[in-house]
Amino acid sequence: MKNTLLLLLLCLVNMLTSFAQKNDQEWPAYGGDPGGMRHAAIDQITPDNVKQMKVAWTYRTGELDYYKDNEAGEKAAFEATPIMVEGTLYLSTPSNRVMAIDAASGAEKWKFDPEVDLREGYSEITSRGVSTWPGPDVVQKDVQRRIYVATIDGRLIALFAATGQPVPDFGKKGTVDLRKGVGNISVTSPPAIIGNTIVIGSSMGDNQRIDYERGVVRAYDALSGKLLWDWDPIPRHADAPGYATWEGEKVKQTGAANAWSVLSVDPERDLVFIPTSCPSPDYYGGERKGQNLYANAIVALRASTGEMVWYFQTVHHDIWDYDNAAQPALMTVEKEGQPVPAVAVGTKMGHIFLLHRETGEPLFPVEERSVPQSDVPGEQTFPTQPFPVLPLPLGVQKVSTDDAWGFTEEDKRLARERIASLRNEGTFTPPSLQGTMVAPSNGGGIHWGGVSYDPQRHLLITNINRMVAVIRLIPREKLQDEESKNESLIRAETGHQIGTPYVMKRDYLFTVDERGIIMQTQPPWGTLVAIDMHTGQLQWEVPLGFMYDPKTYPEAVNWGSINLGGALTTAGGLTFVAASLDGFFRAFDTQTGKLLWQDQLPAGGQATPMSYQLHGKQYVVISAGGHGKLRTPLGDYVIAYTLE
Repeated sequence: MKNTLLLLLLCLVNMLTSFAQKNDQEWPAYGGDPGGMRHAAIDQITPDNVKQMKVAWTYRTGELDYYKDNEAGEKAAFEATPIMVEGTLYLSTPSNRVMAIDAASGAEKWKFDPEVDLREGYSEITSRGVSTWPGPDVVQKDVQRRIYVATIDGRLIALFAATGQPVPDFGKKGTVDLRKGVGNISVTSPPAIIGNTIVIGSSMGDNQRIDYERGVVRAYDALSGKLLWDWDPIPRHADAPGYATWEGEKVKQTGAANAWSVLSVDPERDLVFIPTSCPSPDYYGGERKGQNLYANAIVALRASTGEMVWYFQTVHHDIWDYDNAAQPALMTVEKEGQPVPAVAVGTKMGHIFLLHRETGEPLFPVEERSVPQSDVPGEQTFPTQPFPVLPLPLGVQKVSTDDAWGFTEEDKRLARERIASLRNEGTFTPPSLQGTMVAPSNGGGIHWGGVSYDPQRHLLITNINRMVAVIRLIPREKLQDEESKNESLIRAETGHQIGTPYVMKRDYLFTVDERGIIMQTQPPWGTLVAIDMHTGQLQWEVPLGFMYDPKTYPEAVNWGSINLGGALTTAGGLTFVAASLDGFFRAFDTQTGKLLWQDQLPAGGQATPMSYQLHGKQYVVISAGGHGKLRTPLGDYVIAYTLE
């Protein structure tokens, strides 16, 4: 009898284990799936039980030790979203160290250090994650899983997933030199992997001179590291499509237009979607007049050949630093009762373009509208810009003196005077010699945190910055004199724009004193938004986070916060997001926008969360390491939450 009961118990355990394993849900790519929907099809955690979420485990990367003997901490940002395959989490730190962590316990399995020299002058010190091969679109047996990391010092490294050791027959002893033939580039986003092909862009600080490196996108064989093809977003030959959209004696020196954000892929259609950025330099285009194709565009390339299939330009002749910073999100929407393959493009301008994935044709109307023109000698603004009719633009689009804000009447007076002194004609007001308000700013609108899409509720979720930039161009020969007359110009960020007649000064509509940052425009300064992508209509918008102590300013919880990092949606009807300056990790009801849960992180949460299910249990994971440029508390935490 005892033996029979024992056998029955063993059978039951085996059945439960098998059931749990069958219900495991991985997170195999940065955006959850190759198309970057950032949606977990897991419904264990719901609006009814989310308040029961607690920390399951915490992992420490040890990253802060790498900032002791250098100034890297001033720029470092822990923006990584881990991936999870076969029961293991893989992630990268700002210094590009890679860790493998047991997904159930948080125990470290291995660690790899590429020994990046943090004393170099990198524009950004961050790594948003790693990638893995083979993917679900590869039917290949008896292969060892690999992890790929691209580094800020321009290397592509392949590691064995089981050990963290470099793959000896990939490139040269596991490494491909991405700077070879291109120049001093960095990479801050994980490579895209489609079939046996790795596609990768680059990052560069592109506002210091005109002759930056080419923003070339390249594809490599995932097994050998052999270069398969490359594509330059700036046409370099007279017979190349788009060449006539670049005018000027120095136009051949123009660089950048690079894809520094995350790429998306569609294995079924053999397409890779490239979000390109502003040509160099960012704020003066007099040396590169014209429309400037294929900068500031979403470009669909044939993944097997690098051939351009279609493009959609989101900004013509960019002089506002309006890079396409968000990962294109591949989704299926309903039009006239039929499913349509689509790609959603969220932009810094607060515009969302919904395009047919196979053709690039807009699925909601887009209008070319006249925009303000430049009065800067030598500049030639493009006469129109594309505006989506639906969804309506998000974020702050125009500011008047009526929008001046501050804690005191003196604060408000100073804000009104500053706003009145600037050129201010709404979206796409060009940089000027007097100073221009750029709204939304180069930080968004929608920033690199991107968008998430819940296919059950057909809701697109994104977090918005409502911050205004102040841009002034100064004739190069007058810079010293202008700085001597205006101390605030010395404190402002400087873009030297060598090769042009002007130096750029960038500031924002806030002041800093002993009280800290004092915003000069009306709140909210950060929001979380839901849009119905079948209709294009706004479903809800709520403040995200706070920037001032609610004990001192009780209304601060309604004022929102500047934010960096994206949102995650789940089948359980929840939206998880950190990103704000207050250091909280939050859960909202996806359908209504109601805040349901929050937990204080031990460091800034400027990263995008992810979720997986393992052994029948759902986990939600966030990197909490802070952001040097935002001055949020630095740390080295990876934190997993689950139900009690």
